[in-house]
Amino acid sequence: MVNAGLFSSASGEWETPQDLFDELDTEFVFTLDVCATHQNAKCQQYFTRNDNALLQDWQGICWMNPPYGRQIGKWLQKAYESAQAGATVVCLIPSRTDTRWWHDYVMQGEIRFIKGRLRFSGAQNSAPFPSAIVVFRQKELL
Repeated sequence: MVNAGLFSSASGEWETPQDLFDELDTEFVFTLDVCATHQNAKCQQYFTRNDNALLQDWQGICWMNPPYGRQIGKWLQKAYESAQAGATVVCLIPSRTDTRWWHDYVMQGEIRFIKGRLRFSGAQNSAPFPSAIVVFRQKELL
């Protein structure tokens, strides 16, 4: 049975819609899911909560659908810093343009706004917030 709390505002965990992931995977060919469970991992290589991905080295082409709670800024900082170290990190995040983390990190990446509201996997209704895809890549030095 699915935990209904995973798909409500009571939880910060929203499972990635498979069709959205598949479309992005065709473009990026992901090698690592940095925010997964054993049940919802999108890549063969993945980090779970027990692995504490914020302490791991992110390499290759990474998929990130982070917990959407108060810690999301730490996840975006890690994604940005990992990209500066050579990884590509593609993030599915809530579009919260009024937050500090949006201005500190998201604005440094490529932002793709998603039209309409996503219906996350296992959810009965669409999300109560808009979403965006943010791509962090290593910046070339001029």
